[in-house]
Amino acid sequence: MKPGSKYYPLYQRLAQLPDDTCTFTMDELEACIESKLPPTARQKSAWWANRSKGASQSQAWVQAGYHVDTVDFEQQRVVFKKFQTEYKIQREDGAIKWDQAAIRALRLHMNLTQSQFAEAMGVRRQTISEWENGVYAPDRSTMKHLGLVAKTSAFDPTDSYQPPTAE
Repeated sequence: MKPGSKYYPLYQRLAQLPDDTCTFTMDELEACIESKLPPTARQKSAWWANRSKGASQSQAWVQAGYHVDTVDFEQQRVVFKKFQTEYKIQREDGAIKWDQAAIRALRLHMNLTQSQFAEAMGVRRQTISEWENGVYAPDRSTMKHLGLVAKTSAFDPTDSYQPPTAE
């Protein structure tokens, strides 16, 4: 996040917060950046996507260590939460249980975006997002494939995984 960019004041504000969760109204966010948010920010959830590359607004919260948890368009409120920096990895019969934490930890271990990981797994990016958000779990054959991918990428956490910090 470059000083002087439109969303740099938001980055600074979030970076200084000690809280794991914080809520701002969209008016408060506009006051923070001393500028109006675009109309899409008040209407479309895509504007609030947690992208680590690309959109300058998301860089403000991602680089400050937060992600957008919820956006309430009716109340015009945004909830930011700190990233979970350690993922609890569960095992069943010695094998990794491929739940949302394990899948996200593997993707981060491989240093891939959801799109890149989806390509490597042969699924849609939306599928990766759904796995990582716990919408549903991969089927048994996909879990075996995840195990092979983990093995070839030297992913073998004990009971937790802390991804390297991205700069």
